[in-house]
Amino acid sequence: MPKSLSLSMNRLFYAFLLLFALLGCHKESTPEEQKELRRQLEAEVPKDKVREFLTEYGKENPETEVLISTSLGKMKVKLYEDTPLHRANFIRLVKGGYYDNTVFYRILRGFMIQGGHGNELENTPDLYTVPVEIKRHHFHKKGALAMARYDDKVNPTKASSAHNFYLVQGTPVSIPELEDIAQEKGLTLTPEQRKLYPEIGGAPTLDEQYTVFGEITEGLPVLDKIANYPVNTEDRPLKPIYVTMKVLD
Repeated sequence: MPKSLSLSMNRLFYAFLLLFALLGCHKESTPEEQKELRRQLEAEVPKDKVREFLTEYGKENPETEVLISTSLGKMKVKLYEDTPLHRANFIRLVKGGYYDNTVFYRILRGFMIQGGHGNELENTPDLYTVPVEIKRHHFHKKGALAMARYDDKVNPTKASSAHNFYLVQGTPVSIPELEDIAQEKGLTLTPEQRKLYPEIGGAPTLDEQYTVFGEITEGLPVLDKIANYPVNTEDRPLKPIYVTMKVLD
């Protein structure tokens, strides 16, 4: 056998050995390790300088599209550029793997689905909140992506949760119903709200109370499939609906 060929085969043999060793060393993260990863991602954000931190991160990470893969299908969401703090925060968590192997833990059929933490029964506390970015022209139509938050008694500024998000399913709302809600909530309806709420539905009772920072652009049938999934008496799905996310652009 020529010497050069013998050396090449030896290199190939050792390359296969190295690959085998690397594959043998790989193991899935445990739930506790994933929980610690999520805690560390939040702990890196200075609680007293959230706005500055996210503004700087947003400049260096301008992406606006995220793929949400679930046990029941995939949804693509587009994040709004005029809610820069929420966009930057969500992109950072997605890039850091925060939402990987989390679940949709709350399902309210005809209203919304909520996600943002692991499969633990208890909620994961926020280590920081995101300053409010409520815009009248971003409302809770079907497919809207928004952040949950603590109620006004403890959170009068309406700052958002760092990680708990929801996607709106909603139901069609007639113009008379919409006008009643607007009068009760002190809202001024836009032409787009008057057009879309009767056509595709949504949750207008939430408008101007929570920051809407994106919307589903592909995969609305998956939203419906998740929202219609069987739940227990605590609105949790009977089987976990797992989530992973990745940034697309």
